[in-house]
Amino acid sequence: MNPKRVLAVLFAVLLVSSASFVVDVGADRPAPVPFEDTITMGMTAAATVQAEERGVEVPRAEVFYSQYRYVVGYHGVASLADELGREGHARQFGTPLAIYVSDYANADLNVTDEGLFRISDAPSTYEGWVAAEDAHFVVGSRARTPAGEAVVPFSDRSVAESFAAEHGGTVRDWDAVRSNSFDTGAATGEAFRAEVRAQHEWADRQVANATALLDRPVSVVVGEDAPTLPAAVEAAPPNTTVRVPAGTYDVNATGDGSLTVDKPLTLRGAGNDTHLRGDGNGSVVTATTGRVAVADIRISGVGDTFSDENVSTDQGDAWDYRVQLGYGYGDAGVTLDSANGSLVRNVSVDTPANGVVVRWSENAVVDGVTVNGSDDWTDGFMGVMVMRSRTVVQNSTFVGGRDGVYTHLSDGLVVRDNRMVGEGGMRFGVHEMYTSDALVADNAVTGASTGVVVMTRPNGNLVVGNHVRDSYAGVNVAGRASYVAENVVVDNHYGLEAPSQTSIYERNVVVENDIGFRASSLIPTNRVVENDFVDNDRYVTASLGPLRVWTADGRGNYWDDAPGSDAGGDGVLDRPFQPSGPVDSRVGDTPGAATLANSPSLTAIRALQGAVPGLRPTGVVDEAPLADPVRPAVVDRAAGANGTETTETDATAVPDGDANATEMTAVGATGIAPMEGDA
Repeated sequence: MNPKRVLAVLFAVLLVSSASFVVDVGADRPAPVPFEDTITMGMTAAATVQAEERGVEVPRAEVFYSQYRYVVGYHGVASLADELGREGHARQFGTPLAIYVSDYANADLNVTDEGLFRISDAPSTYEGWVAAEDAHFVVGSRARTPAGEAVVPFSDRSVAESFAAEHGGTVRDWDAVRSNSFDTGAATGEAFRAEVRAQHEWADRQVANATALLDRPVSVVVGEDAPTLPAAVEAAPPNTTVRVPAGTYDVNATGDGSLTVDKPLTLRGAGNDTHLRGDGNGSVVTATTGRVAVADIRISGVGDTFSDENVSTDQGDAWDYRVQLGYGYGDAGVTLDSANGSLVRNVSVDTPANGVVVRWSENAVVDGVTVNGSDDWTDGFMGVMVMRSRTVVQNSTFVGGRDGVYTHLSDGLVVRDNRMVGEGGMRFGVHEMYTSDALVADNAVTGASTGVVVMTRPNGNLVVGNHVRDSYAGVNVAGRASYVAENVVVDNHYGLEAPSQTSIYERNVVVENDIGFRASSLIPTNRVVENDFVDNDRYVTASLGPLRVWTADGRGNYWDDAPGSDAGGDGVLDRPFQPSGPVDSRVGDTPGAATLANSPSLTAIRALQGAVPGLRPTGVVDEAPLADPVRPAVVDRAAGANGTETTETDATAVPDGDANATEMTAVGATGIAPMEGDA
C-alpha cells in the first residue's frame, strides 16, 4: 500500500475518533447541569444511599474539562480538591473550563448533635450552584456526611462566616481549598501493600482467637451422657464442648429440623463420619450467641429457601432491610446470627441453598469448609453468605451453587485461600456488594461467570493474588481507590475488567484471554502499570471516552509482540504502544502490522497526536512499554500446558485447572499446594 495513502487514511481515522473530545476553549462559560447527568466520583454507593435515607446533605461539585467529553460530578468538595491535585489528573482530563459547587447561602442549614449536615426545608434535594472561584468555603467545621468532613460552600461570605461561628471551622477561598489535602484519594502502591499485610495479620488474630474454642473441655458426649444432640446441647454448661461421635443424627429439636445453640458452646464431631441431617426445612444448626464453634461435622438436609419475608428484625427502618431479608435469612447448613467471635471449621455441607450464613457476627471465622451446591447456579445460592459482619473466610472449597462467597456491608472482611469450582456454571466466585476495605486474596476460581466481582461503588478493596481461569471474566472491580495486584487470569473471555476509579492495577498476569483488559470506566483515573499481557486474542477494549495513559514513573506494562527495541538498555521500548489502536492492536496476528507500526508515516502521526490536543487518541496508550515480562516465571506457568500452574502468593497457592474439579467434589478436599515464587 502507498505510504501516503496509509498516512491519509490513518489521519482521517484519528480525526473522526478524537473529534468528540475537542472542546472549544473560546466558547461561553458552560452552565451547570443537573447533577444526575454527570459522571460521578467521590462517595461509595452505600454512603450515598445512607445519606439520602437519613436526610444528610452532601455538598457537590461539577467540572467541565478541556479534554474530557463528559461533565464530572463529585460527591464532596474534598474529593474534588484531592482529585485535582492527583498526579496525572491534568494529563488525563485537561484544564478545568468551569467548576461549580453547591451554594448554601440561601439554604436553611443545621448540624445535628451527631454532626450530620442537613437542610431543614429540603434535605438532600438542594441544588443551587456557584462558581468555585466565587465561593467561600467553611473547612474544619462539625458538619459531617457519611463520607467524612463536609467542606461547605457559600456564595455570600457573611453567611459562611455565620456558619463557621455557629458550627466551627474557618472560611477559605477556592485556591486555599484546592491546595489542601483531605486524604480522600487512593493510597500509593506501597501503602496498599502495607494494608494487605495488616489485613492478613488481623485475620490471623481472629483465626487464633476462634481456634481456641476447640480447646474447651468436653462436658457432654451424645449417646453416652445425653440421648440426643438437642438434649446434649441443653445439658452442656457454657464454655464447654459437646462431643458428637461418628454416626448419623437427625436434628429435630423444635420440630422444624433445626438445632439452635443459644449459649457459648463447641459442637465437635469426628469429621465426615459425624453426619447431622436436617429434614429439608430451614437451617440445620443456628448459633444465636457469641463464641459458638461448630467443627468436624458433615451436614445435609438443608432447606431450599433463599429468603424469609416473615422474619422479624430490629432493622426494619434500615435502607437495606429488603436486601437483608432477601439474602441474609435464607436456609443454610450453619447460620451464625449475632454470634460474634464464632467458628465454623472443617464442616462439609450438601445444600440446595446456602452453606454457611454469617449475619451480624463480627470477628467470626469460617475455615476449611466444603460446600457442595446446586449443579445449576440458578437453582442454588451462596457457599458462604456474609451480611453486615467483618469475618474471615479461608481455606474452603465451594463447588457449584450461585456464588462461592457473597458479602453485603461487611467492610474489612478477609476472603483468602479458597477454591471455587463452577461445575454447573457458578455465577461469581467472590461477590462483594456494598463492601469496602476488604481483602480478597489467593483464591482460585474456575468455570464461573466472574471469578471476583466487586460492585456498588465501594472504596479501598484489596484484590490480590487470585487465580481465575475458564470463566467469562476473571476480576471485575468497581468503586474507587482499590488495589488489584498479582492476580493471574488465564483463558477467560475478559481477563480484567476495570469499571473502577483512582485504583491501582499492578503486577497482574493476563494470559490467553479473548480480551486481556476491558477498560470500562469513563473516568480515566486508574494507574495500570507493570502488568504482563501475553497471548490474548485482543490486548484491550476501551469504552468510548477518554485517553487512558497506562504509564507511571517512566514504566508501563509488558505487551507481547509490542514493536520497538530496548535501545537504551533500561528495560523500556523506544516507542509508545497503543494496545487498543487500529494498528498496534494487530501486530501479533496480522501480517504486515508490525512493519506498519514502525513506519515513518505512523511515527509522524504519533508525533502529531502528541502536539495537537484535539488529535489525542481515545482508548489506551502505554508510553513506556516494557521489554520483558515483570513476572516471567508466572507467565511461563500460566501459558504452559496442562493448566497446572500455581498461584504466586505470600503464603500458600492453589493448583488450578479443570482436571481437579472431580477431586474438589470430595468432602474435605482443599487443594492447597506449596507456594512457588518468581524465578
